[in-house]
Amino acid sequence: MAGHSKWANIQHRKGRQDEKRGKVWTRIIREITVATRQGGADVSANPRLRLAIEKAKAANMPADRVKYNIDKASGSLEGVSYEEIRYEGYGIGGAAVMIDTMTDNRVRTVAEVRHAFSKYGGNMGTDGSVAFQFKHCGQLVFAPGTDEDKLMEAALEAGAEDVITDADGAIEVLTPPADFEVVKNALEAAGFKPELAEVTMRAENTIELAGEDAARMQKLLDIIEDLDDVQAVYHNAEMAE
Repeated sequence: MAGHSKWANIQHRKGRQDEKRGKVWTRIIREITVATRQGGADVSANPRLRLAIEKAKAANMPADRVKYNIDKASGSLEGVSYEEIRYEGYGIGGAAVMIDTMTDNRVRTVAEVRHAFSKYGGNMGTDGSVAFQFKHCGQLVFAPGTDEDKLMEAALEAGAEDVITDADGAIEVLTPPADFEVVKNALEAAGFKPELAEVTMRAENTIELAGEDAARMQKLLDIIEDLDDVQAVYHNAEMAE
């Protein structure tokens, strides 16, 4: 999402997360579980787990609950086994949509995702049908009014790949995924606090939607995001307010 809707879309996402804290916690627990099983319980040696713990702190998840789920995933406690599956498809006006899921039942998950697409105006795609339209990167977004020159200097010095000022004044700092933590820590140490900081799939180009099309696209995205097995949804729709 870029252009004039960048900041509005970020605020919309944060508002939905605040409204659905229980849902957010469920997704973070799944991420902690998979990160621990893949990279181990040693936080210092597992960058994916560190990011998951940061998300847990941002969502006000109690530390003992975080520890419990790390122990559970590392084998100290018995738990459910999740697999990660990515689905691709098209929304309103041909907008590209990618959906990351974690599931213990792939038959259920694909049925729910396909149903959401077909019922709310989208189409399920095949693997690779839209992935080429997104870039895997670290993304830090700063509020309109942030000192662009100072932020750019600090970001590039820290190893950022690019700094982009959007039409609404929000500033994006992009990093290679492996450098995300280093750049984020350096910028925070320099006094720059991002409104959004994540390793994500960022749309390379956007499709503008307005009016009824924008409303329908938002409805489709909301329905998909509310599915129990969905961890993250990426798209290239730029929706006017």
